[in-house]
Amino acid sequence: MNTVTVRASRQYDILIGKGLLPRLGTLAGKLGKARKVCVVSETTVFPLYGQVVTDSLAAAGFCVVSYVFPAGEERKNAQTYLQLLNFLAENRLTRSDLIVALGGGVTGDLAGFAAATYLRGIRFIQVPTTLLAAVDSSVGGKTAIDLPSGKNLAGAFCQPSMVLCDIDTLNTLPAEVFRDGCAEVIKYGILYDPVLFSHLEQKGLCFDREYVITRCVELKRDVVMEDEFDTGARMKLNLGHTIGHGVEAKSNFTLSHGKSVSIGIAIVSRACRCVDTHRILAILQQFGLPISTEESAEDILFYALSDKKRSADQVSLILPNAIGDCSIVPTPIDQLESFIQAGL
Repeated sequence: MNTVTVRASRQYDILIGKGLLPRLGTLAGKLGKARKVCVVSETTVFPLYGQVVTDSLAAAGFCVVSYVFPAGEERKNAQTYLQLLNFLAENRLTRSDLIVALGGGVTGDLAGFAAATYLRGIRFIQVPTTLLAAVDSSVGGKTAIDLPSGKNLAGAFCQPSMVLCDIDTLNTLPAEVFRDGCAEVIKYGILYDPVLFSHLEQKGLCFDREYVITRCVELKRDVVMEDEFDTGARMKLNLGHTIGHGVEAKSNFTLSHGKSVSIGIAIVSRACRCVDTHRILAILQQFGLPISTEESAEDILFYALSDKKRSADQVSLILPNAIGDCSIVPTPIDQLESFIQAGL
């Protein structure tokens, strides 16, 4: 097992290894006094891992309740969020109790936002069960729900009390969902680490999961500790995301987040004429991820402008210069459509 410690507004450990789910109760018990735990999960994940998680928590002496919502990005909305808050209140969770987010990014975002706002904040544990959540959304304290106008537009910064990443859970992921997470993994290599990027090139989908997840988490840990509230260096983690979110929203979220980010990375790499564009496009294709879209630059721009990273009349784009070297480039809105067009 590997341990990565984050020292932000709340210090916490990220535990990465095999066979960790049965240890959740014991580990949660070390976080301080809590009598009740609400496990938040969804209808795909809970049947797979809900029993081992609730049994582990119960064996450690916790009173356990479970809130299970229908799977899907479209459920990460205000209605589900309010239903969850009401469930917590009806079950009388107190400020000393815990929420456990068991699932992928949707579950972690929703449960984390509820933890940030219920009783003005209670502690929560992230238990990611997808590659994407393990390397990205479970780390760093960003929580949110979607609004009709855009993705993640209502949220809060709320650092978890612990992240427990049992890599055995990745064995039950459909191939398409696993590839989705690979887009975020590749992103870390492009941003910061040529050695990680080369490992992915050489191993493809057979990469060393414990090494790669730990390395991605270490890289994100460093960024979060430097810029917890996303006003500077942390913005780099949005590589491919602004344009990718435009593609994702235009599809009415029928195109997955990972595939959308992959398209966004491909577009910005071509548009800024990155010297390693050929390697970036090749690795995305190697992992079965798309590098093009039929959407027009005009349509992508329309949806990209609802992105929360927009500031007044400009958007900060993350542009790759080379593998391991990326820049934050404020880009005027009136230049964005031609930029997107250049990358299509």
